[in-house]
Amino acid sequence: MDLNHIFLFIAVISPLLVLARAWRPGGIFRGWRIAAIIVLGITGAAWLFFREYAGYVGGGAWFALLFLPAVGSRKASQLAAQGRYESARRLTALLHFLHPTAQLRDQLQLFQSLELRGRAVDQIEIENVPQDRRSRLRNARVVVIFILLNVAAFCVELWRGAMTNPVTLHRLGALDFFAVINKGEFWRLFTALFLHYNLLHLVFNLFALYVLGPPLERTIGALRFAMCYVIAGIGSTGGVVLLTLLKIVRPAELVGASGCVMGIVGAWAGFLIRHRHVWQAKQRLLNILLIIAIQIVFDISTPQVSTSAHLCGLVTGFVIGLAVAPKRTSL
Repeated sequence: MDLNHIFLFIAVISPLLVLARAWRPGGIFRGWRIAAIIVLGITGAAWLFFREYAGYVGGGAWFALLFLPAVGSRKASQLAAQGRYESARRLTALLHFLHPTAQLRDQLQLFQSLELRGRAVDQIEIENVPQDRRSRLRNARVVVIFILLNVAAFCVELWRGAMTNPVTLHRLGALDFFAVINKGEFWRLFTALFLHYNLLHLVFNLFALYVLGPPLERTIGALRFAMCYVIAGIGSTGGVVLLTLLKIVRPAELVGASGCVMGIVGAWAGFLIRHRHVWQAKQRLLNILLIIAIQIVFDISTPQVSTSAHLCGLVTGFVIGLAVAPKRTSL
């Protein structure tokens, strides 16, 4: 797994998802369709002429034409909701230069009008305004603890030189089928969850934990979330050992928190199925299924990624989500 491959995957999948969601009547989506097609065109051209850098080129186009406008538009809406119309207008003007969509044009006109009139309102309801993400980790102490534990373990890896010495990584607790079965080192089922091959591996797992973890912890509670994280992780490593014992997969040394993260995804799926009649539950479940599909495609297309570990963590988390979901909830 390298950065070029990851960016290439994003530069292909993300525009396709944008096209799927924005391909409907209405001029407000036209700019997003055009931007997505441009990103796909740039990525395809880069793949044809300089394949070894295609991910970086396509990823750069995706970042400038899709990611920045989407994130910036939401940030501008947050600024406007706080009454900071001048800041919202300046940000939207910059985004409109990069991505001249009808949505951004309408936002810019609205913010200009509000700034000129000097009206102070308590809240402005604009389409797709998210909750304030500054408080994402608030009331999510278990997520913070697991993030810190992973970072601390990575610091130990750096200190011991595990990034350049596989033997050291093995000694620190990487999952080894033969060590577990022949020597009874079952503790590796747990320690492997906090080790990572490199900084990129760590960052991607912690980012996924940061995005998916806090809302689940606030929904099911800290203790249940901690149980879900640990048990799903052990389910992923234990599942790999079992599949290897059954000769379904080949023996391989594994590390990483991705099994735990996929357990969180599975827990969300189980929770939403239990509460499928709650408002927006079905839409959120579809989003979770989309995440699972994208992850499977990524696993299949990426060398040195353990699909079996991810699926075992996903299934374990799903069962936990069904089991620990509170009887009543307000999503």
